[in-house]
Amino acid sequence: MKNKDEKRISFREAFRLNLRMLRILYRNSPRSILSRVIKTGWEALSPYIGIGLSAMIVTELAGNRDPKRLLFLVLLTLGSALIVSLIGAWIHKWYSTVQEVWFFDAQQLFSKKLLSMDYQDIDDTHTHDLLAKIRESRMGNGYGAFNIYYMIPKATTAVCTLLGGIAMTATLFLSPVTDTRYAVLSHPLFTLGVIALMVFIIVAGPWFTNLGQKIIARHTQDWAHGNRMFMHFGFLGYDKKRAADVRMFRQERICVKYNNNKEGFFGSKGTLAKLHAGKLGAYKAASQAISALFTGVAYAYICLKAWAGAFGIGAVTQYAAAITRVAGGVSTLLEVISEIRTNAAFLDVPFEFLDMPNRMYQGTIPVEKRRDNEYEIAFHNVSFKYPGSEDYALKNVNFSFKVGKRLAVVGMNGSGKTTMIKLLCRLYDPTEGVITLNGIDIRKYNYDEYLSVFSVVFQDFKLFDFSLGQNVAAGNTVDEARIRDCLEKAGFGDRLSSLPNGIDTPLGHDYEDGGVELSGGEAQKVALARALCRDAHFIVLDEPTAALDPIAEAEVYARFDSIVGDKTAIYISHRLSSCRFCDEILVFDQGSVVQHGTHDDLLAAAGGKYHELWNAQAQYYV
Repeated sequence: MKNKDEKRISFREAFRLNLRMLRILYRNSPRSILSRVIKTGWEALSPYIGIGLSAMIVTELAGNRDPKRLLFLVLLTLGSALIVSLIGAWIHKWYSTVQEVWFFDAQQLFSKKLLSMDYQDIDDTHTHDLLAKIRESRMGNGYGAFNIYYMIPKATTAVCTLLGGIAMTATLFLSPVTDTRYAVLSHPLFTLGVIALMVFIIVAGPWFTNLGQKIIARHTQDWAHGNRMFMHFGFLGYDKKRAADVRMFRQERICVKYNNNKEGFFGSKGTLAKLHAGKLGAYKAASQAISALFTGVAYAYICLKAWAGAFGIGAVTQYAAAITRVAGGVSTLLEVISEIRTNAAFLDVPFEFLDMPNRMYQGTIPVEKRRDNEYEIAFHNVSFKYPGSEDYALKNVNFSFKVGKRLAVVGMNGSGKTTMIKLLCRLYDPTEGVITLNGIDIRKYNYDEYLSVFSVVFQDFKLFDFSLGQNVAAGNTVDEARIRDCLEKAGFGDRLSSLPNGIDTPLGHDYEDGGVELSGGEAQKVALARALCRDAHFIVLDEPTAALDPIAEAEVYARFDSIVGDKTAIYISHRLSSCRFCDEILVFDQGSVVQHGTHDDLLAAAGGKYHELWNAQAQYYV
């Protein structure tokens, strides 16, 4: 497999790729790009105003010394400095305000894409591998999509510096000397030779810098891996979720061993240190030395022409200040050109992620709003394989149920229960067969409207470090009476009364003071309340009592009907005692529905899977 720097990318293609990413970033957050261009452009051009006026003052002092003209030039210089400072301060204030949020704006680019993707792509490990690589490039050598934000100011500075510098140094090479003894200084060939030498020196510095960048690019994967290891072991002690295990098993010794490893990538005897001690350090030193050499050549040429009478001391001041800025501009521009090609090799991963198409049909038919609340879901010979798998997770599943029913789904781990729920909620589409709502293929319904029919408590549900009310309402709009009712139904009423700020109490301490940490069982009750608050026609409960103690579980079962109300409840559980509260039971085994009926009927079927599972747990029901 080729390294990043081994990919042959023409400059034209590299420029196209970087320009495309720039357009994407600009559409995502125009102000982040514009503020950088305007700020750096102004900072590059404004010094030339002071350089030109200073040169005029020095010329006047060395020449006529007219008091009125000197006073005018001084006042003009002070006034210009004031105006430049005021404009610069306003631009800097605007820039600082924008840059406070630029990182979040940039992150939104990938967050928005992630939230708009088909769930099957979000659930795919390859997608998260791409995101991990994007983060590793940003935190490692800095190349990739986010590097555009840093290349823009450098490119703007280079171009503006060059334009201003060229305008102020053009006469340096055109001014003839007055002392005939030094006439060679005005000879076209000599002038071209000096320009060629200066250009060579200017180009040589970035060339050595580019060689150094290639060495760094060659070790990108090592850099990313070293950074990943540092972020894990270096900050393991900050993770409160692991604190107990770290303390009990003395796992900090692993961190100490890693952090004290001098031969690690960032260690004093590691790869990066060896690179700087070798060619990488030599290239950087050569680049700095050549920059100093240019300054010497430029000053020598300017002083010789001034000595030969080509211009006065004021012009010397102007040329000396401007030409060094020109050199810096050319050097920066060449570095950017080199960086464009290097950065292009790291844009394939962001583009692969951002270009990932949505293949799931979104549908156009609105979900029917029935006054009689008669909704029926049916599976017709539904089979399903997860992407990239040759094995069926579900095979020829057939069943139906209506609104108002309580449906229990039971079976061993891996039997297909959760997969069935993902298909029901259209997180995935069937590989074969059809799922219908009121006789219509669910793929034909408007996707967002169809999702609103369901409210799900997944087994691995997540709560956020927002207020309790926002967690239950799943948004900023909080109906206090409704939220309290849902929390009471979910069995959270006693805990609610003890919270310091009621439903306004934050869950967690990460963002607000006064937050509380909920136990697993309490969090599960909040998740159940959130599902009830949505007021969807179908409520899906995936192991809703798994984290509850026996007493709390019994309370949930006792209030099961009042909790669910007139909604359809699909109840996935490993505890078969819960099935007594349901109207129908689906028994899954190896991806197929092997039994379908009531608790009593299935229990009476000796030799059936349900009978087997029930008797395996019977000792816990006595």
